[in-house]
Amino acid sequence: MEQNKVLPDGLDTFPKLLARNAVQWAELPAYREKEYGIWQSWNWAEVAENVNALAMGYVALGLNEGDHVAIIGRNRPYLYWAMLAAQSAGAIPVPLYQDANAEEMAYVLGHCGARFVIAEDQEQVDKVLEISDQTPNVEQIIYFDKRGMRKYDHTSLNAYEDVQAEGRAGNQRLAPILAERQARLDENSTCVMLYTSGTTGKPKGVVLSNTNIIASSIASSEFDNLAPGDSVLAYLPMAWVGDFIFSIGQCCWTGFCVACPESPETMQHDLREIGPTYFFAPPRFFEGLLTNVMIRIEDASKLKKHWFHKYMDHAKRVGPDLLDGKPVSFMDRLKYRIGDFLIYSPLKNTLGLSKVRVGYTAGEAIGPEIFEFYRALGINLKQLYGQTEASVFITQQPDGEVRADTVGVPSPGVELKIGDNGEVFYRSPGTFVEYFKNPESTKDTKDAEGWVATGDAGFIEESSGHLRIIDRAKDVGKMADGTMFAPKFVENKLKFYPNILEAVVFGDGRDNCTAFINIDLGAVGNWAERNNVAYTSYQDLAAHPDVYGTIQEHIEEVNKSIAKDSMLSGCQINRFLVLHKELDADDGEMTRTRKVRRKIVADKYDDLIGALYDGSATIATETEVTYEDGRKGSISATLELRDVKMVAA
Repeated sequence: MEQNKVLPDGLDTFPKLLARNAVQWAELPAYREKEYGIWQSWNWAEVAENVNALAMGYVALGLNEGDHVAIIGRNRPYLYWAMLAAQSAGAIPVPLYQDANAEEMAYVLGHCGARFVIAEDQEQVDKVLEISDQTPNVEQIIYFDKRGMRKYDHTSLNAYEDVQAEGRAGNQRLAPILAERQARLDENSTCVMLYTSGTTGKPKGVVLSNTNIIASSIASSEFDNLAPGDSVLAYLPMAWVGDFIFSIGQCCWTGFCVACPESPETMQHDLREIGPTYFFAPPRFFEGLLTNVMIRIEDASKLKKHWFHKYMDHAKRVGPDLLDGKPVSFMDRLKYRIGDFLIYSPLKNTLGLSKVRVGYTAGEAIGPEIFEFYRALGINLKQLYGQTEASVFITQQPDGEVRADTVGVPSPGVELKIGDNGEVFYRSPGTFVEYFKNPESTKDTKDAEGWVATGDAGFIEESSGHLRIIDRAKDVGKMADGTMFAPKFVENKLKFYPNILEAVVFGDGRDNCTAFINIDLGAVGNWAERNNVAYTSYQDLAAHPDVYGTIQEHIEEVNKSIAKDSMLSGCQINRFLVLHKELDADDGEMTRTRKVRRKIVADKYDDLIGALYDGSATIATETEVTYEDGRKGSISATLELRDVKMVAA
């Protein structure tokens, strides 16, 4: 599909951007990685050489223009280079979720027809080999980490460094071929294919062009004044569009440095060491951080608790105004500076967010209380609204216009409109080309004029131009009395409490709302240890009467808050239960990006929902679960169902 030319001449593909960076910022750090406790760094000249060698190695192995190259593993510079090398060779990178199970991986590899797979280590190689009978299209597997690979049949296996060595050795023969392929690339060439999370069905392959990714990277970089001196920590799944934009798109455009942590377990420690200036995290990350903070405060002395709450109350009152440059009295400023010395700066340092100049959260709505907590500390946390199909950016919050109840104004180059049914539509240079091998879904999502249906319900404020998202359009409904039902609004309020990890609210077409609750094992386990409460498992702790009592208190507080909202006061929770297991992506209850699959949850736990509405006090249930090694099992439990006090609107 042809698109109007919107990119600067000579900078309309990633091979061209990489060539520019290797000259303009040759000595500046481009990628870092912590390995064996030591940070290693590569400048732009070194990155360009590594990418070039790998691209020639691909060609030597038989990679063709237009082929799809699957990349599987955690965030590592070598895997980002594998994507850039695929582009350099005229192929299309397709990153996969590293924790995808065999069925999910087989679907994506088969659907895109990948001939080459770049795998991080033995674990990922084993996954691909396990499904080889379902993916006959896979011809070559290139692995980076050699540990455990010595005795494998290497007929179709190659080590990453060996492929690079072959590329370097054949430079005279392969370089002209590579140059010809790169010359045929332009801004309309496919840049990457990313699969949606599959909330409602099979994941769809979103085809994004160079125009989509580079134009979005340029606009968003200029919006937040990103520069070569900035840095970002790459820890989110490489298969997610946000990571691709930050770690390849914006990185290659602005020249800033991408740092990869040593492992998911050391991520928080590595975050503190790097101290990024640009940071992105989904709401769940910020919820988890806040939970850990509150756990530590509960363990602190009475004096420390007193000072923490005293100064945090003050920070919540004046911190956001100071951050936005609004007038604040001298005495309030002085008290805030004292609080900064005693509380805020040490806390930000502990969280690894001391140097953050621009921080974003997206993926789903963040609880207003959680959002305001970080803003109060002086962290410039903002919300953005985006989708894979938009190359991330639909709306952003300009400095000085940051609010908890909106997702900002249209990003540069983006147009917005609201449909008759309240659904949000957009179009922009970042709008995707198509869904791969799925013209019907493409036509349903994007019309002939380029307007894309987001699937979200919302409205644009006339006074400010800010967009407010109510909920997923398919999830927004009506209670039996005709009032609005918006489950995500309630769930986000519940997840503000450190004890609540996840909540799923039901009520569409019914007289009242009910909820499933997942407790946070870390927070509630800490409470149990402090109070000498013995437990043997998640299920045991979730059923404890005191835990139920605490969750009931939280829900009743949320009901008081919801009662003040005239539009959504009917969404107060009438009854609840605490689930006997955590909702899990391996069980199909959540996506790999940790979004609840509501229909699957509702179908799977239909008996529990029925009991919530028929007035039962308890219910016995049995649930199938998937263990880490892929085996299936089941767990049985008798759950308590409790009534909750509701408040007059």
